[in-house]
Amino acid sequence: MKNKIIWSLGLFLFFCLAITLTIFYCIHLWNTPQNISGPDATTKIVHITPGQSLREVAYLLYSQKIIKHPQIFILGARLNRKAQKIQAGQFKLNPSWSLADILDHLTRGSEVLYPLRIPEGLTWWQVGRLVEKMGFCSLEEFAKSIKERAFLEHMSIYAPSAEGFLFPETYFLSRSKNYSGQEIAGMFIQEFWQKTTNLWADLPFKQIYQKLTLASLIEKETGRPEERRRIAGVFLNRLKKRMLLQCDPTVIYGLGQQFNGNLTRKHLLDKQNPYNTYTHKGLPPGPICSPGLASIKAALNPEKHNYLYFVAKGDGTHYFSSTLREHNKAVYKYQIKRR
Repeated sequence: MKNKIIWSLGLFLFFCLAITLTIFYCIHLWNTPQNISGPDATTKIVHITPGQSLREVAYLLYSQKIIKHPQIFILGARLNRKAQKIQAGQFKLNPSWSLADILDHLTRGSEVLYPLRIPEGLTWWQVGRLVEKMGFCSLEEFAKSIKERAFLEHMSIYAPSAEGFLFPETYFLSRSKNYSGQEIAGMFIQEFWQKTTNLWADLPFKQIYQKLTLASLIEKETGRPEERRRIAGVFLNRLKKRMLLQCDPTVIYGLGQQFNGNLTRKHLLDKQNPYNTYTHKGLPPGPICSPGLASIKAALNPEKHNYLYFVAKGDGTHYFSSTLREHNKAVYKYQIKRR
């Protein structure tokens, strides 16, 4: 009888020891970086879809060789009360991380965000095409959103569209989220106000819109930082003298998405184009692109000079003239003679 008790006690202690060792082993596996090396140790992107169960997530990670112990991952998630907190999205995970770190990454929503770069000088439809190409929103929905009056007023824009307010910047978006056109456009517009509000000095919207329109012309006419304020001065000098601005980019903008790249004399004489600054005095009805911060600052602080004309020299810079005679000579030298 005594031997039986000793044997039972020994067996009980053995099981206790085995359970204790198992628990400590699981804790070790849970908190220790995984021993995955070679080609399988590279960072991978995993797409967690909405509604996936903890078990499905665990075996997805296992199948992609991100974790080696799916059952321990499941147990750890449940014990930490995070089984229901795993986010949907695309996540960048490294197999060398511990299971605890991987779960933390999935529950904090630290998903992969993809860059959407909006360069300076794009029209709203060019911005829309970029958004559509990246798969965030259709051009059609984007176009509808930037012209929706209630949305524009909500974003403090009192104009026919958000043209000019789609701030050029690099944005980071999720591929797993279904963005609306207003969410995308709102992101650009919000960035515009954040970056420029301190520049306007409490100007009324009408004056902001005029300055932004001027900035869009500057953006289209030059990419050289040293010329922006000078070109702003040229346009303002012409406006003061009630001269036609004669800005090719405004005509092109008025032709819209159908413009084939060939600007003709017929286009320059077209009075039906409200953006034709060869036939209509003053600034065009609104911005013709999204100007960058440097062009906006140039429009607000133009260079003071007597120049009324400028012509492209063919190297990215311009020749500036104060008289028509000097300008015609420059046109012959840099445009006609070069042909």
